[in-house]
Amino acid sequence: MFLRVARHTNDLERIENFYVEILGFERLGGFEHHNNYDGVFIGKPGLDWHFEFTQSQVSAKHTFDEDDVMVLYPKTIADYDKLVNKLKQQNISIIPSLNPFWNENGKMIQDPDGYRIVISPLKAVISEIE
Repeated sequence: MFLRVARHTNDLERIENFYVEILGFERLGGFEHHNNYDGVFIGKPGLDWHFEFTQSQVSAKHTFDEDDVMVLYPKTIADYDKLVNKLKQQNISIIPSLNPFWNENGKMIQDPDGYRIVISPLKAVISEIE
């Protein structure tokens, strides 16, 4: 089974930049003017999942609550530390989670559309060799 997480946005360029430049994913492809939609595929090559972000003439209406969270688990502690440092360098605020588990086990941020993302070291190994 393959997984695509698709979401509409009002600022495709800003979302792409955030997920690629800040979070370290790659642009896997994209499309323009497909039934009045533009979009990008973002993820990591060779995985069975990716994000699709689209933009059209229709405004995105985001409805979610504080417990709607996407969790990212960097593979190594070094990857986790590098990502957290990049967030600080880019002045991306760490925000408190409604669920105390994520305050103890990760760092919560928001993407440009306001969706909450937790960066967690819980599944990270010390090095790639482990």
